Amino acid sequence: MTLTELSQQVGVSIVNLSVLKNDRARAIRFSTLSAICRVLDCTVGDLLVVATS
Repeated sequence: MTLTELSQQVGVSIVNLSVLKNDRARAIRFSTLSAICRVLDCTVGDLLVVATS
């Protein structure tokens, strides 16, 4: 799935998805995270990684 397709299905701009994809986001709304998970058929835990440094 492309960022464009995900953007359209989630209802979030391509720019905002790109920020998330490139680890530049400082925060994310839970509603956005939930929508991404719904579209990608995954859980929140599948998307989040804890930094160890």
